[in-house]
Amino acid sequence: MSLTAVVVVVLAAVLIGAFGIRFSRTTSDFYVASRTVSPLWNASAIGGEYLSAASFLGIAGLILTFGIDMLWLPVGWTGGYLVLLVLVSAPLRRSGAYTLPDFAEARLESMTVRRTASVLVVLIGWLYLMPQFQSAGLVLRTITGAPIWAGGLLVAVVVAVNVLSGGMRSITFVQAFQYWLKLTALAVPLIFLLLAWQRDGSPGLNPADTVTWQAPLGSGKEYGLYSTYSLILATFLGTMGLPHVLVRFYTNPDGRAARRTTLVVLTLLGAFYLLPAAYGWLGRLYAPDLARTDAVVLTLPGIMVGGTLGDLLTALVTAGAFAAFLSTSSGLTVSVAGVIAQDLLGGGVRSFRIATLMAVAVPLGLALQARSLPVADVVGLAFAVAASSFCPLLVLGIWWRRLTTTGALAGLYAGGGLACCAVLATIIGGPYDGLINALLAQPAAITVPIAFTVMVAVSFLTPHRVPPGVARTMVRLHTPENLDLDRGDWRPRG
Repeated sequence: MSLTAVVVVVLAAVLIGAFGIRFSRTTSDFYVASRTVSPLWNASAIGGEYLSAASFLGIAGLILTFGIDMLWLPVGWTGGYLVLLVLVSAPLRRSGAYTLPDFAEARLESMTVRRTASVLVVLIGWLYLMPQFQSAGLVLRTITGAPIWAGGLLVAVVVAVNVLSGGMRSITFVQAFQYWLKLTALAVPLIFLLLAWQRDGSPGLNPADTVTWQAPLGSGKEYGLYSTYSLILATFLGTMGLPHVLVRFYTNPDGRAARRTTLVVLTLLGAFYLLPAAYGWLGRLYAPDLARTDAVVLTLPGIMVGGTLGDLLTALVTAGAFAAFLSTSSGLTVSVAGVIAQDLLGGGVRSFRIATLMAVAVPLGLALQARSLPVADVVGLAFAVAASSFCPLLVLGIWWRRLTTTGALAGLYAGGGLACCAVLATIIGGPYDGLINALLAQPAAITVPIAFTVMVAVSFLTPHRVPPGVARTMVRLHTPENLDLDRGDWRPRG
């Protein structure tokens, strides 16, 4: 039954993506859907791609294991959009760029900055794609006993087909559908799980669990206070540096639509993130000794409800999980492929299609290497890299005209480079013991301040490297679209 649900979701993704082919004819269609996506449709698509394997499976598993401390993950991932709304979304849309490297080049007027941003986009995208393939392998193995690599390969193939077919315009249709599928796939089974919990007499945690699991920093993790603050910093600031999120704002018609999209996204994410927390709490009651906690969402319907109804609910949850893998992987693949195509292969639709294959192959291999790491932890590392690199570049680039080319490069190398080193050390050699483990697993509290400090300090030391066209660029970023700057008379259009 669960396997049938997976097949249905995969077929639906392919068919809806094929529908988008009818509207994908130009390079602009492939990269940014010709900037014609409405706020509600775009917000649904953002919810579809943003709510990844970490949101659907990982949060519940971490809450089951470590308790309420892990609620900072959904709070931070939702709150990050508030920071994005206030500081970034409208100016970024007005920049007129297709990708983050486009913005970096336009603002700093430097190909070196662009190339550095391109490398970081690809690294962050691969790091975020990796847990999607990990989770797909886990789910397919759970329901069929298939090899761990089979699920990741299935998702990679389906995503490549969709992206190759119609680019951004195609996957917008797919991702919007998948947000509502994921919300339904968690909400409906949860109703039956709560009814089963009530039928069992509404049991609570035993006293020992109440002292630890429900207490802040009660999980016993070493350097828990540092890890918590570092996690908060990474999630709140990392959202604005995620390439597959930012590219969505280029698909809006204007800056006002970008702000409206962000407001709707906050509502959609807030509604969704109530659900994994409930699964984690129920998992602590009914499956506290689960071997692979990432699978708690998949196993609870069988444990608590059972029978044919339990099988049906498990199939629905499985369908939602595969929708999570497909939607997030599609957005990430578009953003990574767009950068590879433009900066390495010369641009154009043909280059984009070649880049798509490159975008999925590397993280699929990495997923097999890092299968022991919890899904949400791997995604947290991607947020740490994004917060340590693109967050300072965007905030200072949009709001501080004295940012210099040298300062931006130095900050990207310092913050992003250190965060990348921590990620590699964690994936290849971790976990470690003591303070070194906390610093490597949660580097944002160190790397984000370093990135901001280095960018500002080096910019003050190199005032001659301020881009000559900065005044016009800043006007473009902060002037509403209803003023026609190119006419030079500052009169409203139309």
